[in-house]
Amino acid sequence: MFDPPTRLKPELFARIPERLHVNERTSQWVNVQQHGNPTPVFLEGPSFDHEGNLWVVDIPWGRLFRITPRGDVTLELEYDGEPNGLKFHPDGRAFIADYRHGIMVFDPAKGTIEPYFVRPTLERFKGCNDLFFASNGDLYFTDQGQTGLHDPTGRLYRLRTDGRLDCVLSNVPSPNGLVLNLDETAVYLAVTRDNAIWRVPLLADGTATKVGVYLQMSGGGGPDGIALDEQGGLAVCHVGFGAVWIFSAKGEPLYRIDSPFSLTTTNCAYGGPENRDLFIVDSRAGCILKVEVPVPGKRMYSHAGRSNRTE
Repeated sequence: MFDPPTRLKPELFARIPERLHVNERTSQWVNVQQHGNPTPVFLEGPSFDHEGNLWVVDIPWGRLFRITPRGDVTLELEYDGEPNGLKFHPDGRAFIADYRHGIMVFDPAKGTIEPYFVRPTLERFKGCNDLFFASNGDLYFTDQGQTGLHDPTGRLYRLRTDGRLDCVLSNVPSPNGLVLNLDETAVYLAVTRDNAIWRVPLLADGTATKVGVYLQMSGGGGPDGIALDEQGGLAVCHVGFGAVWIFSAKGEPLYRIDSPFSLTTTNCAYGGPENRDLFIVDSRAGCILKVEVPVPGKRMYSHAGRSNRTE
């Protein structure tokens, strides 16, 4: 159907040092998600702060790491949670989709974390996964839990700036990463257990209509995190396949990037001096890969949101 995508070779940008690995411990998340296998670190949620530092989360051990532009790693926070997605707000705070608690907010300046939105109508979420800020400040986030084709009840939410919560979709078999398109008239949604990227058009009042499959994938476990470029194309992390695919705005596969370490390529974000570098999280390997995407003179938007551009 298409020509084979050009392969791009990544380089190692940063690795969580062994002194920060968690050994001889287990957790409920590890027992369920990793079948009890040793998990010294499991990274996700890459997002750049306003100083150009890359932040990632460590889900099973409730940790936040900061990685400088030189690749130096520091542990900035450890708390009793399961942080999954992380995005920086224009005011400098980091909002976190926590699988255990809901939506949390972290203040890097104070080193504090607190609940932000955890119990709509007194009910707990299934298990929040990822989030994305619209330009008007509305927060879109996914509630994945253990949903799948056997239980297609995952949800896509929008939390408005006035505090109102809208359920945009409630029938998703494992909603995961998400971005808005360039004019914010649709959400691109990674639906992991459907092995697809859904396109969710939005009406003027924000409700969904004519939802369909934008990209149909195969193999691996399915798409996880996604990132948007300036032309409206998508970078899709294919967990279980060990690759990241970059598609044009028309959905044509352009590039393929393979991790040399493991099959758990879960998330990615654009950054670097001109926002042309794609930073890829290899979760189980506990490292970040970097590759320059050959789009000369073009700036990229991270799935961390337009507010997270490195200027």
